[in-house]
Amino acid sequence: MTDEPTELATTVLNELHHALGAKMVGFAGYEMPVQYKLGVLKEHLHCRAQAGLFDVSHMGQVILRGPNVAEALERLVPVDVAGLAEGRQRYAFFTNDTGGIEDDLMIANRGDHLFLVVNAACKHADVDRMRTALEPDGITVKLLENRALVALQGPASEDVLAEHCPDIREMKFMDVATLPIAGAECWVSRSGYTGEDGFEISVPNAAALDLAKSLLADERVEAIGLGARDSLRLEGGLCLYGQDLDSDTSPVEAGLTWAIQKVRRKDGARAGGFPGDARILSELAEGPSRRRVGLRPDGRAPLRAGVTLFDAEDGGAEIGIVTSGGFGPTVEGPVSMGYVASAQAAEGTTLWGELRGKRVPVRVASLPFVPAGFKR
Repeated sequence: MTDEPTELATTVLNELHHALGAKMVGFAGYEMPVQYKLGVLKEHLHCRAQAGLFDVSHMGQVILRGPNVAEALERLVPVDVAGLAEGRQRYAFFTNDTGGIEDDLMIANRGDHLFLVVNAACKHADVDRMRTALEPDGITVKLLENRALVALQGPASEDVLAEHCPDIREMKFMDVATLPIAGAECWVSRSGYTGEDGFEISVPNAAALDLAKSLLADERVEAIGLGARDSLRLEGGLCLYGQDLDSDTSPVEAGLTWAIQKVRRKDGARAGGFPGDARILSELAEGPSRRRVGLRPDGRAPLRAGVTLFDAEDGGAEIGIVTSGGFGPTVEGPVSMGYVASAQAAEGTTLWGELRGKRVPVRVASLPFVPAGFKR
């Protein structure tokens, strides 16, 4: 006897995806577009050259309100929330008692509340975590069900949006603002997960279809699916939760120490006080036993997630694993990320990945593979 398949949820833009000829797949419990008629490679290159529109409405949008909400949230994340200025956003991650990452997220200071965007597969666990920790202190945790989320990414994204709202041009990377776009009140951040300049736009469900159609009417904009979103973020050296990050991996191992501000580190004004602080602060001081690195395989065959890495072509020791990998259309070759022992993490080190029973050489490379195009 087998379990009945779970019905996939849909976003408010689901019918639009079908109308555009998208190939749909199940992802994080949702039916989502993996690619459109252009195909993954052309979608990827279009986003690098012009602007791509992504439906990311499956992500969790959460509002936190209450007394000293920023300081309270710092009990769950090792980043500086209290020092985040109004109108600014910051990357963060929930950690557990052993210093592993439970999810990564964005935190925006919108004045009288914090606005969080969390990963789709983790959003209900994240909300439960925050309610358990924060509600006893009078903080409300609200998962929004009435708003969609789209991302416009690529070098033309500012010009496209500026035709709807010229104030867009004043925003810098990680700024947030409430702006009118296509007749809707939108919560806009200058951010995204492609490595390109771009914007994420939270819009009321009732206005989402009109907004998406309005943006797609611009000849510079193409609809982009999950396939190109993955290859873009991989070239950008950006982690995918569940592959490159998990509950056993610390932010230090993952190379995310830039997101742990000085105030939360040893001797900082608000040092520690977050789950797993003993391990994380120790690794910051002494270094981790393994590190996330970029990997450039020789030849044309990509090394994908799950490939074991060795320190020799024959025999030798198992020293790491690939967590993400594929073909990089911009760099015109295979690219991967993974974790290797710190002793083998130096750029240029040759390792060996076991591919279909044969070991192939792969070089440790610096990240990102494609320089970021953010507007600082």
